Amino acid sequence: MKFFDDIPGIWKRAYLWLCFWYALNYGVGAFIDYELNTHHTYVFWNALRLFQALCLLIIGVFFYSNWLFKFSVYVQITGHLAGAMLHFFMMGTLSYYLENYVEGYIGWDIWQDHLIMLLGTEGLHFHDQYIITVGVYYVIRYFQGLQKQEMEKSELTLKNREMQISLLKSQINPHFLFNTLNSINTLIGSSKEQARKVITQLSDIFRYALDSHGDQMVKLIHELDFIDNYIRIQQVRFGDRMKFVKQVDFSCLSVKIPPMILQPLVENSVKYGIAPKDDGGTIILTVKRFNNMIYFEVKDDGLGSNAKKVMDGTPSGGVGLTNTDKRLKSIFGPGSGLRILSNEWGYTVSFFIPFEDANHESVSVKELNKAV
Repeated sequence: MKFFDDIPGIWKRAYLWLCFWYALNYGVGAFIDYELNTHHTYVFWNALRLFQALCLLIIGVFFYSNWLFKFSVYVQITGHLAGAMLHFFMMGTLSYYLENYVEGYIGWDIWQDHLIMLLGTEGLHFHDQYIITVGVYYVIRYFQGLQKQEMEKSELTLKNREMQISLLKSQINPHFLFNTLNSINTLIGSSKEQARKVITQLSDIFRYALDSHGDQMVKLIHELDFIDNYIRIQQVRFGDRMKFVKQVDFSCLSVKIPPMILQPLVENSVKYGIAPKDDGGTIILTVKRFNNMIYFEVKDDGLGSNAKKVMDGTPSGGVGLTNTDKRLKSIFGPGSGLRILSNEWGYTVSFFIPFEDANHESVSVKELNKAV
């Protein structure tokens, strides 16, 4: 019973509909034969036995087709040609038995003549039975394949969205939070006003991170505001050792980008370029438009290739460059992946995204003033 329960409902329904269809065919055929040719009731019994045999063979054809489906198209075609011939011989032989053998017409020649006769129009329905059954099988497999693809696509989209949201929520590095809290603790004793500013900036950072979703795009100007808050907090810690320069084309400020896509790039420069360097350095964020593309670049003059570690790939290290690269490719295509250049004079990470008018909106004067 478990084997029967494991069979998908669509196959059970297809089998019942096929049996119902052939029950009508044999019933109508037997009635016409009874009315036009003979008034003997044996035609109904013969039709019933042929129908019962066909219902069993349909099950066999389904299993046989399912087995052939594992092989190449050429093997399937060859296998079904052989299957159609075997089906014809089995149903033809049963027809011979019911119409001739039981009546005493026995012999190889009679059987052979009966099959040859069935090769004409009278026996074409035996071929049709096999072809229709196989056709039903492949139609069901085709739609099941489409349904499976849609389900896999939906599951992948859902998992990707959940992954992005989860990554975004954990974007803020715990070490960054720890260092910021230490800075606030230090500032409370020396400059309470500065401490309040840092607390406000930190709360803005967390609010932006928590409000961000993987499938939601944000204006570049809001992303830059988030980066500014992040840099200001880092400058409290590093002081004059860290400088930050923005070279942003104002025509790009309203472009829609994935939230927190620039933060891992900037954080990478802070942690592995500027922080380990005794005299610090400068981080330059560049955003320019080239025709129908927008170019993003984060460059620093830190340790570069001399750094012990230039990739943020630890489990506790946030999204990191690797996941940022995957996000960009997932949203904008393979051509939008990260391009990384590292040498002894610093580290550069860049990427392109397409410029679309649909993702370009006006920027208010208030937002523009904030970005300056």
